[in-house]
Amino acid sequence: MSKPTKSTPAYTSPAGGWGALKSSAKHLIKSENAAKNVKALLRANQPGGFDCPGCAWGDAPKAGKVDFCENGVKAIAWEATSKRVDADFFQQHSITELQQWDDHSLEKSGRLTQPMFFDGKNDHYQAITWDDAFSIIANNLKKLPSPNEALLYTSGRASNEAAYLYQLFGRVLGTNNFPDCSNMCHEASGIGMTSSLGTGKGTVTMADFDEADAIFVFGQNPGTNHPRMLGTLRKASKRGATIVSINNLQERGLQQFLDPQSPKEMILFTGTNISQYYFTPKLGGDMAILRGVAKLLLERFEHDKSVLDNEFIAAHCHNFAAYQHSVTATPWQQIIDQSGLTKADIEQITDIYASKKKVIFTWAMGITQHKHSVATIQELVNVLLLRGNIGKLGAGACPVRGHSNVQGNRTVGINEKPSTAFLDALEKQYSFKPPRENGLNTVESLQAMLSGQAKVFIALGGNFSAATPDTTRTYQALQQCDLTVQISTKLNRSHVITGKQALILPCLGRTEIDNQNSGEQCITVEDSMSMVHSSTGQNEPASQHLRSETAIVAGIAKAAVGEDVINWTNLMSDYSLIRHDISKVLPDFSDFNQRIKIGRGFHLENKAAQRQWKTRSSKAEFSSALLPEQLAHEVAQAYTEKPILTLQTLRSHDQYNTSIYGMDDRYRGIYGERRVVFVNAEDMIKQQLKNGDKVKITTVSNDNIVRSINDFKIVEYAIPQGCAAAYYPETNPLVPLESTADNCGTPTYKSIAVTFDKL
Repeated sequence: MSKPTKSTPAYTSPAGGWGALKSSAKHLIKSENAAKNVKALLRANQPGGFDCPGCAWGDAPKAGKVDFCENGVKAIAWEATSKRVDADFFQQHSITELQQWDDHSLEKSGRLTQPMFFDGKNDHYQAITWDDAFSIIANNLKKLPSPNEALLYTSGRASNEAAYLYQLFGRVLGTNNFPDCSNMCHEASGIGMTSSLGTGKGTVTMADFDEADAIFVFGQNPGTNHPRMLGTLRKASKRGATIVSINNLQERGLQQFLDPQSPKEMILFTGTNISQYYFTPKLGGDMAILRGVAKLLLERFEHDKSVLDNEFIAAHCHNFAAYQHSVTATPWQQIIDQSGLTKADIEQITDIYASKKKVIFTWAMGITQHKHSVATIQELVNVLLLRGNIGKLGAGACPVRGHSNVQGNRTVGINEKPSTAFLDALEKQYSFKPPRENGLNTVESLQAMLSGQAKVFIALGGNFSAATPDTTRTYQALQQCDLTVQISTKLNRSHVITGKQALILPCLGRTEIDNQNSGEQCITVEDSMSMVHSSTGQNEPASQHLRSETAIVAGIAKAAVGEDVINWTNLMSDYSLIRHDISKVLPDFSDFNQRIKIGRGFHLENKAAQRQWKTRSSKAEFSSALLPEQLAHEVAQAYTEKPILTLQTLRSHDQYNTSIYGMDDRYRGIYGERRVVFVNAEDMIKQQLKNGDKVKITTVSNDNIVRSINDFKIVEYAIPQGCAAAYYPETNPLVPLESTADNCGTPTYKSIAVTFDKL
């Protein structure tokens, strides 16, 4: 097993446990609404309650147990705060002033309470009525020479109902420009898996984790990004499943976890060891590891035919011979150099994989945000196919998506490249001609804004300006728009980086009661296991002026395109009507309204899990892609004589996506600050740096654009030599807009070639 750089452990206690409870209590108190939030937490992820607004991890089968985690507490407390951002706040603070605030200070100001308008003349937002806000949007859309000059962005927290209406509005308007957060995170998973298996979704359910002999965790940090997953891994580890973590950072949650819901563990201060094996490859080296595993399996197959699932390959797979040739032709030295592991490490990984009958591969953005991410996903699938680990209980592919409905948004039509079948179904249901040409993804949308080809930007949730790459150019892009519109719960960076005019449209949060003309409404979301849940808010709205996301989208649509094609007013008044329409357009949602009333919802059918392949060959496809000729640092070395490190952006523990709940990252030993960069001890020696030194970090590229950020503190950390890590959005200015994954468009947030200059 590879050995990490020696350094003082950042956090010696298990993840979770008393530290998680203490942190949760702190955030509940800071919300100034602790009693109400505790009551709400008891309804999180429960039948009749609300779906946590945090991650998309699936619900574990349980009997009367609470089902939330530390970061779920933070998300709920953050949303249900008693602090308010109203018209008086904007009178007191100008946009210019707010631009100087950091992201944490902006969001902790509180909940937005009423529609606000920036007219481009006054440096302050002014209160505006909902009708006037909708009229401004409609007028700007109507004067566009083409509907394709409008961009409709979606965050993963939007409900199925709101997202479905949003895509319907856009297509009635005449555009497929639906950039979304998926473009920046798991797009490679969808593209890679669809080409190989005919589905872009994971092939496993929670039940598979109860049956797996081994679980391989690639490129993810569950302890921070989806903590409820640690409960699933803990359960698997305790029953004897082998867990192998392959991640360039030694994350505490993947080492040991103390379940706060286990009285015995809490009393004895003992956690459960999660990973029996832990390997730390170089950034971008995962495909090489997998190729090495495949190479060893094929070598062993020459002497032992039981190493591969020959019957499965013969009956269900296509292109095996070409893949076999590609693997055989890959030299071991390239595999070792790119992976950062030894051949002995890869042999050990192969031994574990080959000795288990039922194996799950699970991964997140440590895999998907590299230039060769699509090929890496395909190689993950290749290795699963070699031993028939798709379509059987206890085995499969599991991309772990982020926000709680990012997968559902895509399912109900948020896609800049919609399928012909989906558009045909829309046309049949509503008797209009939806546009057929592909729209723009997130990076393409930014480029369109910069070139003046997109003039109106509407965001259904999220914090676009903080999530996107190449921050300076992102700001320029937004500022060149005629109008930017943000549908939001809390103040964030995207409200102060505006177009020539801007609107803030405040919406209900996931935890809040949603009353429409027909009565109290529920919404639905889809998790990473393709389970569709209902969600019903429990708290009174933060302001009487708030409207639901669904009502806001319907209001914009009614003003902009009228009701000749769609009766937006009816759909807005009763969400069951939206779900009825979804069931007509998407057959997998048949009896939608009835099925969400049963327990925690229903599972969307996955054909690949049934060994039915919706590919061109009607079989699972082996990909014969080659390893990349060079990784990011090797390409960049031609442009500088300075020592190069490969930098990845990541979250702190007090953060979820762009929401920064606090300034601590306790599992990595960071408190009260965020402008830090984690570096290997050997690299520090080579560059004559020590702990606490401040550096300027500069991207290495050949596009003549200088991308630098200053005053980042060096922190020695157990990270492979040649690699570094730092938090986003602070490091997003370093990611070139044009640096995207091949065949995908996802920014390469996990592989940025940089240099350091000591300050």
